[in-house]
Amino acid sequence: MMAKKNLMTKLQEKVKLNPKKIIFPEGEETRILKAVEFAVEQELCFPFVLGNREAVSKKAVDVGVSLQGIEVIDPALSPELERYVDIYTRSSSISSGAAARLIKRPIYYGAMMVRSGDVDGMVAGAVYETSTVIMASQLAVGMKEGITTPSSYFIMDIPGFEGGEDGVLIFADCAVNADPSAEELADIAIASADTAKAILGCEARVAMLSFSTKGSSIESPVEKVIIATEMVKERRPDILVDGELQLDAAIVEAVAKKKIKDESPVAGKANTLIFPDLNSGNIGYKLTQRLAKAAAYGPMLQGFAMPVSDLSRGAEVVDIVGALIITSAQVK
Repeated sequence: MMAKKNLMTKLQEKVKLNPKKIIFPEGEETRILKAVEFAVEQELCFPFVLGNREAVSKKAVDVGVSLQGIEVIDPALSPELERYVDIYTRSSSISSGAAARLIKRPIYYGAMMVRSGDVDGMVAGAVYETSTVIMASQLAVGMKEGITTPSSYFIMDIPGFEGGEDGVLIFADCAVNADPSAEELADIAIASADTAKAILGCEARVAMLSFSTKGSSIESPVEKVIIATEMVKERRPDILVDGELQLDAAIVEAVAKKKIKDESPVAGKANTLIFPDLNSGNIGYKLTQRLAKAAAYGPMLQGFAMPVSDLSRGAEVVDIVGALIITSAQVK
């Protein structure tokens, strides 16, 4: 019997068929240069890096990286700067001078490359803080229609797990929103459903998690989950969503049959899990990673008009390669 391919192998094969243009604003960072060199060698994407040309070239020589196949752009000297300023100021109240100063910063220049369609997605965060990556993406790339809340997700590839989507689950939000309101939780669920469809290549089955299943508790924290579930149904009737569900009722069909009287398109077979707050989300993904020995890819950002990924500042080269693969896989 052939061994099951893990998700990252499947995504890598997918993106190699149609490599995308990906921008890396932190071009003077050693880990970024090594990751994009690998990407060129493996034909995973067409990488662009931002930074002072001389500094990038020197760093590449120092760490033994070839820049062949990698386009290096200095935002301060770019002939595209004026065009990006014009695009930005059309939808902003700031002056062209202020916009130029902002967009000369690599993270904003990279985001404007995404917005203008010159590249397909952005991977950042090896140096920049998550808050900076999110702010630049909100201001320059913008949010998806109908979404106002940036959020994050993890892809959990769980060995031996027969549920989810071939053993894979999407977990959200595990890194950005500490205590989302019902409206924000609905945004997270909608963005996650779209993420699941793009990454897993299937229809999302979204479970709104709680410590209660369908009224088994009347404690106030559950109310937020119930309201958010109804909001998702109203805003996106095309999404298969159910809640509130305890974790076992969401992913184990035998448990779902015992706990839920009505027919559910999600209970027992969810592939996308929405946690009610950051405490539960962060604990949940780390428990799954450590106890089930799951491969955890993320946190990745979602909710933006085009694919943007945030890295941990402690990310290693393999993590950056994973992020660029996932980013590329989301490009339509």
